[in-house]
Parts: sequence; structure tokens; C-alpha cells
Amino acid sequence: MATKKDLLGIAEKIIAHNSKMRFVAIIDLKGNIVEGIMHKGKTSLESQKEEEHFCKQIGQRRKMRKEFDKTLGKVRYVHVERDNVSQLVVYSKKYTIFITVEPELSIKKKIELVNTVKKLISKA
Repeated sequence: MATKKDLLGIAEKIIAHNSKMRFVAIIDLKGNIVEGIMHKGKTSLESQKEEEHFCKQIGQRRKMRKEFDKTLGKVRYVHVERDNVSQLVVYSKKYTIFITVEPELSIKKKIELVNTVKKLISKA
């Protein structure tokens, strides 16, 4: 199992991936933020309480999506486009990685980011 230091290192590598990154959270299977980091110079679009609530919901959605794994296959990642931010959610066995990026980041760069995250988190 990854240590808190390992998870911080992973979060730091993810946030450094591109200047358009905003926030990275590593969430446990219960929906608790184990590690979270905001890109330097960026401000949160949500309060800390809202962020924690949102991450709890990400954990709940993961459980709900799992119901369809037998028929549809496992979820590889989730991508949500909003007016003010793009949200990416990547699953590993023990953690959910929640990432927000500036919406103008190209889809090609977002897919590269997802693949990078999968490689980084595969060992955690």
C-alpha cells in the first residue's frame, strides 16, 4: 500500500504535468481526500467544505458505476466538461484520482494526462 509520502509525490507529479492544471485529489474508496494539492497561483473554485463533499460524491459514483462492470466493462476514466473547469476522474484499485484543469486544455492533452496518471497510480 502506498504511503502518504508516496501519494503526495504522485499528486505533485500530476499537478506539474501542465500549467493548465488546477487541482489534484487522491481519494480513498470511502470518498475521503487522502492527498490534495492546488496548482501554485490558482485559487479554488469551491470552498474546502464543498470540495470535500464533492469528493465524497465521487466515491459514491464509483460504487454506482461498479454495478455495470459485468455488462459494460470497468470504467477507465470519467471526463466532465463544465463552463469554468474540466474534471477528470481516474480509478486505480485503491484510489480515485480527481483532477481539475482549465477548460481550454485540448482533448489530446487531457487524454495524455489520463494516461500519465494511470501509469503513476498503477503501483499505488
